[in-house]
Amino acid sequence: MLDLMEIIQRNPKPEPWAEGEKIPWDEPGFSHRMLREHLSQEHDWASRRAVTIQKHVDWIHREVLQGRSGRILDLGCGPGLYTSQLAKRGHECVGVDYSPASIEHARELAQKEHLRCSYQLQDIRKAKFGSDYNLAMFIFGEFNVFTPQDARQILLKTGTAIRPGGALLLEVHTFEVVKEIGLQSCSWYSTESGLFSDQPHLCLQENFWEEEQSVATLRYFIVDGETGRVTRYASSMQAYTQEQYLGMLAECGFHDIAFHPSLMGDVDPSQSALLVIRARK
Repeated sequence: MLDLMEIIQRNPKPEPWAEGEKIPWDEPGFSHRMLREHLSQEHDWASRRAVTIQKHVDWIHREVLQGRSGRILDLGCGPGLYTSQLAKRGHECVGVDYSPASIEHARELAQKEHLRCSYQLQDIRKAKFGSDYNLAMFIFGEFNVFTPQDARQILLKTGTAIRPGGALLLEVHTFEVVKEIGLQSCSWYSTESGLFSDQPHLCLQENFWEEEQSVATLRYFIVDGETGRVTRYASSMQAYTQEQYLGMLAECGFHDIAFHPSLMGDVDPSQSALLVIRARK
């Protein structure tokens, strides 16, 4: 915990990833509040709405897997919204995520609906993925929150989990969008309860762009309304050009690399911040 003076005397520009890697997805309270956002049908902020997921799953099943059943690895699977739908199309799915509430929800859904899905509550950098997958997918831009070193290690480990000829599906942020996030102005809001706390609080947000490293960093100060105590969080995002994505995947042993505008295969104006990369192992 911090106090208000530590906000005033803060580092004027944080080093990427130095003050935290992500907002606290793994904290039990935060993960339960985030689960509500994952399951909301009012927005596509934490997860997409069901109608969009159905369209994505149709495209993955038809175009990426050619309509044939297989084993699928979903990294950063959240509450299993994609894996559950893929399992209903005949696939066996393994999901990895480090949000306890999301994994609990995914496991309960799989048990209730008798789906061939299993889930690991793990940081994907440390998890053992298994092997013999027809497809590994890492979607909704989560790839960019890892350092370039961790990102490469994740790709290498994923490559060993995919069977020869299997597919990798990445959904990543465009360079321009990450830079735009980093260049946004400071902002704040107050709320009776929200994602960061069930109690009344202020959220103060600063955004930074590190030009040399091409990294956007978001810093949050959460000020408790009753006690004035301050909690700091930070999250960094690495920006890559299409050429850099292509080079990294090739270095990690992937080939037949292709870019798509969305997980529907065609342009989706509602998802213009993201880019889909499809590759073979």
